[in-house]
Order: sequence, then structure tokens, then C-alpha cells
Amino acid sequence: MIKKYVEENKDRMLEELFSLIRIPSVSAQPAHKEDMVRCAERWKELLLEAGVDKAEVMPSKGNPMVYAERMVDPNAKTVLVYGHYDVMPAEPFELWKTEPFEPVIKDGHIWARGADDDKGQSFMQAKAFEYLNKNDLLKHNMKFIFEGEEEIGSGSLGPFIEEHKELLACDVILVSDTGLIGPDTPSITTGLRGLSYWQIEVTGPNRDLHSGTFGGAVANPINVLCKLIADVTGPDGKIRIPGFYDDVEEASDEERKLVASIPFDEEEYKKSLGVKALFGEEGYSTIERTGYRPTFDVCGIWGGYTGDGAKTVIPSKAYAKLSSRLVPHQDHTKISQLVIDYFNSVAPDYVTVKVEKHHGGHGYVCPIDFPAYKAAERGFEAVFGKRPLPVRIGGSIPIISTFEKLLGVKTVLMGFGLESNAIHSPNENMPVDLWLKGIETIINFHLEYDKEA
Repeated sequence: MIKKYVEENKDRMLEELFSLIRIPSVSAQPAHKEDMVRCAERWKELLLEAGVDKAEVMPSKGNPMVYAERMVDPNAKTVLVYGHYDVMPAEPFELWKTEPFEPVIKDGHIWARGADDDKGQSFMQAKAFEYLNKNDLLKHNMKFIFEGEEEIGSGSLGPFIEEHKELLACDVILVSDTGLIGPDTPSITTGLRGLSYWQIEVTGPNRDLHSGTFGGAVANPINVLCKLIADVTGPDGKIRIPGFYDDVEEASDEERKLVASIPFDEEEYKKSLGVKALFGEEGYSTIERTGYRPTFDVCGIWGGYTGDGAKTVIPSKAYAKLSSRLVPHQDHTKISQLVIDYFNSVAPDYVTVKVEKHHGGHGYVCPIDFPAYKAAERGFEAVFGKRPLPVRIGGSIPIISTFEKLLGVKTVLMGFGLESNAIHSPNENMPVDLWLKGIETIINFHLEYDKEA
């Protein structure tokens, strides 16, 4: 019955999803401020059409929140669904094979910004709810909270949760914003890395200088910046900042054995990325490096002249954006200060270094023995025919640890994305068949959760 409903309503559901995707809700770019409001309003309409008792667009200190609920019994358990309606910038546009905000279906995939992250995945939740509600199968209460700032650090959501704890009170939080090991290898994310983010500015002379007249006498800020950030990691892939690993918990031998059993083809992995070799912290597998170990990366670097032709100049300033993925128990505020102190301590006298802290968040670990997780396991089994593997992933959803801190409940991360979906990159996509399977799986989660509850 579930599969029949999904198939019969597929075209309608896809067009509803497309109405969200067509709104360029790019939270990082102020030019899209009105689009954020439009997208929130469209979510409100779609949730009402799906059958919630009420839905509203609520103000926050930043982009608006979308809240909705369906209360079937005040004594029943409550599931809170979280998602985000903002998306990453689509640039560089020239690398897209289709228009990023005009979704198309080609080769069995939805191609568009937000097809996966997170409009496509959040919409699975809404359609699963629609099915349960229309068929009078919903035995627990449901709430929805969708924010518009996840891609820029969820700065408004924490204060919103603090202010509306009673409104958001629940027994478990359900999120679809992660992925699967493979289209035929289901998995449930049990761990997320935390995040710290900085911008560094290196200043040399008080103005741009002629590289012939001053070259060799004055330090070049770009050269200095490159050396400073290159020195952070050693040839063994380890981060050299004092104290960086103090709170990192090593996985047990038993857990490392489980990780080693996860299907992984290194040659195929390299081929898919177009690289000849992999690099990371020595002593750990690729899966461990991306799920269990912290990182330090340069996310962007600029300075001097970058236009056409040549301009022989020593720039006055150079900049870089830096990030670290953190593992559970690493406090992002502590790490942020360690990095700031480190750069200040190693900065040479011939430049001035300024490090500015941006957003951050803590990691998260989900236990695999509590009722909602077991319900998710059985939901996957019902659709994929096999038990999902528990995995930790390298990405960060900082608000998940905030939910636990402020609401006192755990989150189950039922994601359906694939590495090939290219989230945050040009040509983001989502396989239609997997999208439909996601709806079916979430429906089964709710049916199984009622048995647990």
C-alpha cells in the first residue's frame, strides 16, 4: 500500500518539491533575503496541504523559522522533524550542466541546488507524514521545525529553541540531512563531527608595493600566509597545534573492527574523485579519517592581483578561510581559541596576523540501543531488505548537539544522500528512486516507532 501510494503520487510530489527548489534560498548571500522569506512561506503552504493542524512562519533574530504540528493525542509520544530550507551558493555557475534553480529530471536523477541538501531530504519527511495522516495511521504527535541558516551556522536557531522550549518539546528528533554508504547499502548516521571556522588576515606593508622596487626587502603577506597555514599539518597528516588532540577519544579496537567491515573500495573512491592517491593522518583508514578524526583545512585563500594579465605587486594584505572538523568531546570554543593563540604565537615580526573566529559547533553521538534508533533500523529493513550499518560521518550539523543540550532529547539521523549527489558542489542531484525509497523508509520508521512507544 505504501509503495502504491508513493508511485501514484510521485509526479505531484516531485512538482511540489520543485516549487521549493525554484526559490534560490541562499542564506550566505544578502541579495537572497527576500527569497528566504518566500521559501519559508512556501514550506508553510506545503505542510498545511500535507495535513498539519497548524503551520506558521515565525520570526527569529535572522531568517524566519517554519513551525508546524499535528497533535493526535496529548498523552502520546512526539516526534520533532528538523530540516533546513537554505541552500549553498550555486557558484561557479559555468560548471553546472543544468540551471541550478530550475530542477530537471535526467538519467533518473533530480538535478538542482537543494535536490539533496536539504530540500529534497526534508521533503521526504513531509510526504511520509502526508501518507500517515491521510491513511489515519499516525498514532503519535508530530512537529516540524525548518530553519533558514543551517549553511551559515544556524546562528538564530539556538536562541529560538531557548525561547520556545515548550513549543518544541518532544521525545525524539528525526532528521534527514545525512547519507547512505551506498544505494544498496543502508546506514544510519550515529556520529557527526563538530566544526570550528576562522578567517585569517595577514598584513605586511601599509599599501600595495611595486615588486621590483621593494621585492626582497619587504615580506610578501601571501607568501607568509601560505607558510603559516602549510606548517599547521606535518607530512604525517597530524595537526601540530599544541593541545589540539587533548580531548580526542580514540575508538576502541572493537569499534575499529566494525568500521573496517564497512564496504569501501579505495580504488573506486579515488577514481570518483579524480585523484591518484589519498592523503590523511597516518595510522587510520579513510573511513576513520573522515568520521573519527579531526581535520584542519584551508577553505579559501586570496590576496594581491587576480585579474587578467599581469600586475607586479607585493600586496598589503592576504586572507584565508580555515576550518576544522572536530570529533565528539572536542569543544569548538576551546579549539577556536587554541588556533587563534597558535597563529599569534608563530606570527613573524614582519607581518601582523589577525584571526577572527566564525561559527562553530560540537559533535554528536547517537546510541544504537534506544527505541527510536531501533525503529529506524526496522524502517530501513522493511524497504531495503537488510539491516542498516551504524556509521559516523565527517560532516557537521552543529544544531544537533544544541537540540540535545536545550531539549534533552536524542536525534535519529535517517539520511538518504549519496557521495555522488555532489552537495555543496555544481550539479547537485538526487536519484529519484532513492528519493521515493526515502519516503517509504520514513513511513515505516513512524509505524515501527509506534510499536516501540
